[in-house]
Amino acid sequence: MFFRKKDEKKLTPDLEANIKLFKDIFTNDDTLIVRKFQNKYLKAAACCVIYIDGMVNTEVIHENIIQPILGGNLKEEISNGNLLEELQYKVIPSSDVKESADIYDLVGSAINGDTVLLVEGYKKALIVSSKGWQTRPIDEPLAERVVRGPREGFVESLITNLSLIRRKIKNPNLKFQFKELGLTTKTKICICYVEGLASEKVLQELMHRLDKIKIDGILDSGYIQELIKDAPLSLLETVASTERPDNVAGKLLEGRIAVVVDGSPFVLTLPFLFVEYFHADEDYYNESLFASVSRSFRMIGMFLAILLPAIYVSLTTFHQEMIPTPLLLSITAARQGTPFPTIVEAVIMGFLFEILRETGTRMPAPIGQTVVIVGALILGEAAIESRFISAPMVIVSGLTGITALLTVKFKSFPIILRMVFLLLAFLMGLYGVIFGLIGLVIYFMGMRSYGVPYLLGTTSFDEANIKDTVIRVPWRQVYFRPRVSVAENHDADHRKQR
Repeated sequence: MFFRKKDEKKLTPDLEANIKLFKDIFTNDDTLIVRKFQNKYLKAAACCVIYIDGMVNTEVIHENIIQPILGGNLKEEISNGNLLEELQYKVIPSSDVKESADIYDLVGSAINGDTVLLVEGYKKALIVSSKGWQTRPIDEPLAERVVRGPREGFVESLITNLSLIRRKIKNPNLKFQFKELGLTTKTKICICYVEGLASEKVLQELMHRLDKIKIDGILDSGYIQELIKDAPLSLLETVASTERPDNVAGKLLEGRIAVVVDGSPFVLTLPFLFVEYFHADEDYYNESLFASVSRSFRMIGMFLAILLPAIYVSLTTFHQEMIPTPLLLSITAARQGTPFPTIVEAVIMGFLFEILRETGTRMPAPIGQTVVIVGALILGEAAIESRFISAPMVIVSGLTGITALLTVKFKSFPIILRMVFLLLAFLMGLYGVIFGLIGLVIYFMGMRSYGVPYLLGTTSFDEANIKDTVIRVPWRQVYFRPRVSVAENHDADHRKQR
């Protein structure tokens, strides 16, 4: 914390003492600006503005605070009663002015970009809105680009992000509740939901988990995402993140809850289901048949990215009779002279592919793409020419890497799971792969996201949920909102609005 409540001091009627109090709190901080001034017609109007340089709009301070108080007509507007109240209601033209005697509140407001107005003879001060720091312009998210759909994405400004959501849902039932997290950073977050659609149980559970967070700093929504997820050690997410306002608006209309964090362009949404890994924002803007086919390809790609190396190792090691004879002869000829068994080849190629992918991600975009392409071509060709790796394994690894890119929402999940299935295939062949799949399904069926089954919509043919899972039916056939977290209403007049 900036200072402890038990040690906090209080404002006094002495203006100089109050100024010294603020300077003591901000010791060795040269960004603190203290500007004293007094109206020449009214000696009682001895004032001082305190603000943080770089966090405010100085033109707002001059036009809304200093100039009105220094103006010559002040002597006609103020009676010598409660000067602070008269300044608040009759002189300062700002749309957001509040009175406070809490030094903790005053310091926090100054740090957040507001201006504190101190007046001689009063134990209270005025907090005038004057935020004006520089923010990144609204642009299309690089990781969630679409061919058809809105091009705007979230930025690091909390208020800007909330306005982007409000522009999508112009309804008074859209509620914003603010909280502060981080003992030192005092990061402001906002919980967004549509009243009447969001589940009260989910909302209360979210509030409970947020209240339990005890950490010095929150610098990005990823901190909160990890702290409020259901299974902390799980490879899968139970809280989603997105940079697209249209995505968040669609989730809110389904009864989900969003968490917006000041300083982060990634907004969290919950509950999150497994099937959402295969959903793309563009699915809702294109024709339903095309969207359904695209989702099917993504699901197939996920299974290939996880199982393809394991299946290849199983077939070539344990079940060669299942491979057509010409193909088996071709694979055997290609493996002549290679020094490693198939399982070692698969591990080496998977390791090299992940190195190239990480390199391309961390380096600047033009250089990263060149390094990945050239590196893959040179390493692949050199490995085959030197008989270090067989050509079929290079093909399998390349296809595995390409299919993994179909579902960019997956992070480390396919990589780790691929290694697990490779080990099972090496030990038991296809039987190990089948046992692994059974265990994976059992694990998924036991998972919950804020009380909602993780496989909801994929394990039962519920009319309200099945229409937006592997397939997306036409809008004219969608009569019910999904039963993910909608609050006690599934009437026909509550249409899903995406």
